Amino acid sequence: MYQPMLFRDRERPAQIVMGGVVPAVAGAIAGVLVGVSSGAYWGYAAVIALGSVVAGFEHRDGWGGADRGLVAGAIYGTALLLTHALVGTHAKVSLGSFPPFLAVATAIAGMLLTGVGGRIARGQRERVQSRATIPVERSGL
Repeated sequence: MYQPMLFRDRERPAQIVMGGVVPAVAGAIAGVLVGVSSGAYWGYAAVIALGSVVAGFEHRDGWGGADRGLVAGAIYGTALLLTHALVGTHAKVSLGSFPPFLAVATAIAGMLLTGVGGRIARGQRERVQSRATIPVERSGL
């Protein structure tokens, strides 16, 4: 089974890039896509959601993943709103009646998605570990 390096074991600059810069850049791209095409935005959002689940695999459990996802989701949502405001296009996707709430919604979504990834990874590690500790029976001896 593939064992990614845990996020906490990475060097601090790598943690900053992966936990802060990547979500900010992803949010900025989404902020441009909001004004371009609803299909492109939702397709991109699906890819980002999948990436959030995969990012959870870098944590020991779902709680560690949820912590990272909460912060990354807030950064993503804030970058999306700021970039959309800077570009100045008309949103093809509803940002809600109070757009700043989108940053809260993306933080919650990031927390849930990355937490799911962390929990899946923990289950896989436990399964592999339990198989390694099961004694092998010898037949016919």
